[in-house]
Amino acid sequence: MTISAHPPRARAGAPLTALEQGTPFTERHIGPRSDELARMLAVVGVDSLEDLADRAVPSAIRDEAASSALPAAAGETVALRELRDRASLNRVYTQMIGLGYHGTVTPPVIRRNVLESPAWYTAYTPYQPEISQGRLEALLNFQTMVSDLAGLPVANASMLDEATSAAEAMTLIRRAGRSRSSRFVVDADTLPQTLAVLRTRAEPLGIEIVEADLSSGALPDGDLFGLLLSYPGASGHVGDQESVIAEAHRRGAMTVVAADLLSLVLLRSPGSLGADAVVGTAQRFGFPPCLGGPHAGYLVVRKGLERQLPGRLVGVSVDSDGAPAYRLALQTREQHIRREKATSNICTAQVLPAVVSGMYAVYHGPEGLRRIAERAHRMAAVLAAGLRGGGRDLVHDAFFDTLCVRVPGRADQVIAAARDLGVNLRRVDADQVGVSCSETTTTAHLDAVWRAFGVDPDAISVAELDAATPDALPEGLRRTEDLLTHPVFHRHRSETALLRYLRSLSDKDVALDRSMIPLGSCTMKLNATAEMEPITWPEFAELHPFAPAEDAAGLLSIVGDLERWLAEITGYDAVSMQPNAGSQGEFAGLLAIRAYHLDRGEARRDVCLIPASAHGTNAASAVMAGMRVVVVACDDAGNVDLDSLRALVAEHRDDLAAIMITYPSTHGVYEDTVREVCALVHDAGGQVYVDGANLNALIGLARPGRFGADVSHLNLHKTFCIPHGGGGPGVGPVGVREHLARFLPGHPLAPSAGPAAAVVGPVSAAPWGSAAILPISWAYVRMMGAAGLRQATLTAVAAANYVARRLAEYYPVLYTGQGGFVAHECILDLRGLTKATGVTVDDVAKRLADYGLHAPTMSFPVPGTLMVEPTESENLAELDRFCDAMIAIRAEIDRVGSGEWPAEDNPLRNAPHTAECLTGEWPHPYDRETAVYPAGHASPKIWPPVRRIDGARGDRNLVCSCPPLEAYQG
Repeated sequence: MTISAHPPRARAGAPLTALEQGTPFTERHIGPRSDELARMLAVVGVDSLEDLADRAVPSAIRDEAASSALPAAAGETVALRELRDRASLNRVYTQMIGLGYHGTVTPPVIRRNVLESPAWYTAYTPYQPEISQGRLEALLNFQTMVSDLAGLPVANASMLDEATSAAEAMTLIRRAGRSRSSRFVVDADTLPQTLAVLRTRAEPLGIEIVEADLSSGALPDGDLFGLLLSYPGASGHVGDQESVIAEAHRRGAMTVVAADLLSLVLLRSPGSLGADAVVGTAQRFGFPPCLGGPHAGYLVVRKGLERQLPGRLVGVSVDSDGAPAYRLALQTREQHIRREKATSNICTAQVLPAVVSGMYAVYHGPEGLRRIAERAHRMAAVLAAGLRGGGRDLVHDAFFDTLCVRVPGRADQVIAAARDLGVNLRRVDADQVGVSCSETTTTAHLDAVWRAFGVDPDAISVAELDAATPDALPEGLRRTEDLLTHPVFHRHRSETALLRYLRSLSDKDVALDRSMIPLGSCTMKLNATAEMEPITWPEFAELHPFAPAEDAAGLLSIVGDLERWLAEITGYDAVSMQPNAGSQGEFAGLLAIRAYHLDRGEARRDVCLIPASAHGTNAASAVMAGMRVVVVACDDAGNVDLDSLRALVAEHRDDLAAIMITYPSTHGVYEDTVREVCALVHDAGGQVYVDGANLNALIGLARPGRFGADVSHLNLHKTFCIPHGGGGPGVGPVGVREHLARFLPGHPLAPSAGPAAAVVGPVSAAPWGSAAILPISWAYVRMMGAAGLRQATLTAVAAANYVARRLAEYYPVLYTGQGGFVAHECILDLRGLTKATGVTVDDVAKRLADYGLHAPTMSFPVPGTLMVEPTESENLAELDRFCDAMIAIRAEIDRVGSGEWPAEDNPLRNAPHTAECLTGEWPHPYDRETAVYPAGHASPKIWPPVRRIDGARGDRNLVCSCPPLEAYQG
């Protein structure tokens, strides 16, 4: 035995394995410290989080095994190291596949100051426009860019992707047109993923998709209500479509054109060719391929169709001082208001990618975009000339950036040779190969492609070939129209100018980096930097969705982990990550139910029961899935009325397809009858859909798949920390029980993305949806672990009950569950105050901006109320700041009610107050300090850039692109 000269001391403190992890991530994600939590629980009237769980959550749904099979929590450093290991498994080839996904360069100033900036990615949908002017202006830039390029006057603020945009356009023109036909003709040269999504969307609605070769310019015989053309086509061909559009119009049909946005810099706009609507994606405007998403789709229409336009639409109005101001226009079109009569179920759009793409155009301007487009085209033209010189045969002579090359029987050989050289090409069929050039294509890439096709690049002088090769654009289709003439696309060319422009815009907004955003049903929690960091790593960002799956082995392993973890968390048997928004997840889940009934020979089952309190997306999704919506009443406590449900189940026993419920309820209550609701529907042969919007009140406590649900969608942009990004991106995976698993969405270009022999087609363009942002949710689950997720749930419930108890004396809490507890959110009832004083929820919401706070959800699910969801990430100081502001506002309301302040001239009715409004004459019965520093408001001041915006005026005088400079004068 050897005796050490320095015998070891007894070990003290944590073991080495724990020290390696560092500070537990739960301490970063969960806001209240232990002493703060103790004070909160004392106000709530419980002894501990476990006591709260026992008293607030019905025992009938409790599932103590929930999430127990998840991996143990990892620290931030360890989780990022593991993500680096996964990223290293991916193979980043040069992507020349095309099919709507192209190489692009994100300008570093935009990447760092938009995509990686919490001022942009933590913002919410701009329903409070007075404190959202920055991102609204950025979206107006995007709309203007799309409108200019497409040659039509009204573009929306983005769509989910190109395929769903085409599907939305199809249903738009069917609604708006006069034709009674059910036939929609689609050009055979359409992107295959777009055609597949169109078929998925069309079938439940009774629309017949007619695929036709339109290269000759002739339409197929028979009637039609609409036509989809591709410009350029999937093969790269650029043809004159003016005559076929005119023929469609003569036959009473409307026409949609799917257009490559970059090509429109050089080509005549589809609007000038007569198109009624134009769809596509802005992916190649600065957003990498990302294994398919997220990217900003676009949809632009001619005049007369704007009120049918789905999605969000930024418009220009004025504030109460007459200054120009931006807002979301025509909100009465939205699914939350119109429900089953909505134009679409789209809720999450792609705002953050739209901002990136719009700023790409702002930074480059028309001249820079023209250089980029001309470069991509010249690369393709020179590549084509070299292939022809080497004896290769091209299918088309007119193209923008994509070639289709005939190689009889040799396609696989060519593609394999290209991969050996680090390049991915497209296999069209055994005899044809597609090649696409882009902003990132170099002459070295041309050399590799020539070599793959058996052409010796050493025998080619690129400079001489370039000088001798004409462009390949048809002369009659060259663009002569003006492009991006508004000053915003000319002012910010230097990095300094753009940096300051971006900062000036973000300063006009309130995001999570400045204030809590206590929006009920929206779960605006921490989006941790460690979760966000991987999304711009090139190993994730530069993957093409239709490259061989082994290229994405690391990212697909993350997808696989999430599918298993989410199944464990929810109690389901299978999960699909394809839906790229909660609305798409709803649609996919309902399609699974519909396919299940059809498979069992029960096509008659088409009734979907939906409680009166449900999210508007539920009803809109059910209609899209071919179902009839029947509304179930709610009782006085806000629960599903069981008598109403029993009567409706009895009435529709033979045609009941499903019920859609939200749990906890949309009223923020754990309903203790949920098992009975599920049993009533199951006994009648129906399926149970549980909307996953409120899952943040269930994780670690209960699992929908174990308490009676058959299918749910999950909002990764809520519960699992993907940021809202000002209204998107989102991810809405769908989980199902085993009997529905084979009815999850498939994908024709990636069979491994769905069930074997998939019955249901894709709901999104990309096989794995918005795959590049899935590492965010992976990191969240990995760093929280089962215990951390459960702690987050209970802390969120504690925070909601704390707010409810503190404010109940001042604003009645409308609904509570057993023992007087709420779930993760509470509804404050202002209707009595409004009746007594005239002060409305709008007045309170705008006044909160003067206190430096974002408002809760207004008038949903009950008009005249505020729905508050504080989440687990806000500490006690921030919760108290909100409560103190609401209590101070109640005192202001009382001053209005007493007659001290007139009903039409008080700090609430005039809110928000800008710095500029202080500088002139002050005619109000309250002083300036009360206006802008209310109740001794001491936290950093947020100055709203505009006063109260006139929404009605903006809807009457619709302006949805950047107004001329004179609009800002006077």
